[in-house]
Amino acid sequence: MKKSRGRTSRKRRRKHLKSFMDGVNCSHKLEYIKLMKWLKERGFEDSNLRPAEFWETGRGLMTTKALQAGDLIISLPEKCLLTTGTVLSSCLGGHIVKWKPPVSPLLALCTFLIAERHAGEKSPWKPYLDVLPKAYTCPACLEPDVINLLPKPLKKKAQEQKMMIQELFSSSKAFFSSLQPLFAEDTGTIFNYSALEWAWCTVNTRTIYMKHPRRECFSLEPDVYALAPYLDLLNHSPNVQVKAAFNERTRSYEIWTNSRCKKHQEVFICYGPHDNQRLLLEYGFVAVDNPQSSVYVSADILLKYFSPLDKQRKAKVSILKDHDFLENLTFGWEGPSWRLLTALKVLSLGAEELACWRRILLGDITSASNEELALGTAAKICQFLIEETQHVLLQISQLKRDKENLKTHLALVEMLRSEDLKILQKSAEILCNLNTGAT
Repeated sequence: MKKSRGRTSRKRRRKHLKSFMDGVNCSHKLEYIKLMKWLKERGFEDSNLRPAEFWETGRGLMTTKALQAGDLIISLPEKCLLTTGTVLSSCLGGHIVKWKPPVSPLLALCTFLIAERHAGEKSPWKPYLDVLPKAYTCPACLEPDVINLLPKPLKKKAQEQKMMIQELFSSSKAFFSSLQPLFAEDTGTIFNYSALEWAWCTVNTRTIYMKHPRRECFSLEPDVYALAPYLDLLNHSPNVQVKAAFNERTRSYEIWTNSRCKKHQEVFICYGPHDNQRLLLEYGFVAVDNPQSSVYVSADILLKYFSPLDKQRKAKVSILKDHDFLENLTFGWEGPSWRLLTALKVLSLGAEELACWRRILLGDITSASNEELALGTAAKICQFLIEETQHVLLQISQLKRDKENLKTHLALVEMLRSEDLKILQKSAEILCNLNTGAT
């Protein structure tokens, strides 16, 4: 019997959509074939994971079989890991040991990455270097125009991150010059600022936590980094749980899942209970509908809603400062945080109620009018932040039209701000119901 063309095309569409949702297997690509060969030479046994491109997350790893809670996702032998031990056993080792004052473990890894990338075909780490990102989206790599569009607390941290890399570069110039005997070219051209920025972002975004014994040739900063080829293709999800650690018996870094995963779906791990601002700062991405995410309220925005003519204002601010209630004030998916409401309740105290401030910090209610005033102010702050976020989103859409070269970075900030807007709108809804209930 002849099949109906409509049904066949529908089936084809469904199949295409399914493969699109599952991800496109990339293990046939030359760089992954070379990486797999390189890993196997170092004792890695083929797992059920395959490199793939996913619609939402980009590059990641898919599973070729269904995973159950308690399954081992990946076991990466020690020989595959890039640590400070790797650096010391390379030609850089002798120069690092002799250099005074001692370099940090972080700088040692950055120097190794730059040197190996420069070595090209001669580097034994080439198969790994070839699959590393060529560029990163950490705030340190963003243009000032883009950094200005970040929420205030993140903007400050982004500027600090940029400054930290600049200071690391300035303070490392003499050390880089000392490596000249190892290179035919001038070390100034090899170890330039953009090379250090790339290496720093590689270490910051891709290392796993692995404690190493203290070595005299390094500064006192903790030596807790390990770059893990292939394993570092696993993307983050706030909704999964994993157990990850170096197994002393097998001498391998292992990740075990506590979540289930269907065949051909992307396998996720959790980098930690981070909100979107932290994810963007540390890893250069934003998670959609992140349950850990929240929108921060700075002290200056908070105080804008309380009259400078209030004679007790100074005393109230002093109480909040002394008890650390001017930091980490947030709106989340469940509305204003307890910390934010507590700060608002203290600032809303009438002259006759000020003596009750200790009760508020302990979570007690002083009066119905104080509760009402605090909730009303929370709603006003939330509305202000909604309007501010909408204004920034308009600016971003304008800049995306005007500045083609910044499109990728702008899209990232747009995503962060859009997620913030969802949280603020949800908080506004909750506050509206609370305020209606209070009246």
